[in-house]
Amino acid sequence: MTEATSPPPESVEARHLTDAREMRALAHPVRVALLEALSREGSLTATQAGDLLGESPANCSFHFRTLAKHGFVEEAPGGSGRQRPWRRVGMRTSFRLDNEEPDVSVAAETLSRHFVQRSRERWENWEATRRSFPKEWRDANFRFDTLTYLTAEELDAVGDEMLAIIDRYADRMDRSKRPAGAYPVAISANGHPLEPSPSGN
Repeated sequence: MTEATSPPPESVEARHLTDAREMRALAHPVRVALLEALSREGSLTATQAGDLLGESPANCSFHFRTLAKHGFVEEAPGGSGRQRPWRRVGMRTSFRLDNEEPDVSVAAETLSRHFVQRSRERWENWEATRRSFPKEWRDANFRFDTLTYLTAEELDAVGDEMLAIIDRYADRMDRSKRPAGAYPVAISANGHPLEPSPSGN
């Protein structure tokens, strides 16, 4: 299962996507970035979002409306027109790559590629700016690549355990619950089988 976007403070329940139209609506780099920005900022107008993402307010407004049509965001109180704030609908998004319906599988694969691309962009930005961070943050960052042998059931359990660790900090999307010195942190992980070698290993 591919997990996407950060959980909101009030819940770590996932909205499981099974509709190709919903997946296609989310599968756009600006929309993925807008959801991430709303997760961090709470609410944003199209103008504020445009300033953050380097996009025009009109473009952000269009993408907000598309996300709203499919229930990923909603209008927040206050403002009007392009000064109308938007906020995330409070749910993590998940989806499965394999589906009996070919159009759903294609939409899921496309959406997955967008999340992988966003993860890669965040890592590249970290690499480019890491020297601007205090030493304790440079020392604390991690990235690992390892190989082990698991059954399909064990691999599924490892994913659940890793998600459970991250969920311990889900309430920190609420600014009032963050400890002093907390930074936004991106955590990406994946686990998948490899083709066996000719010897069967």
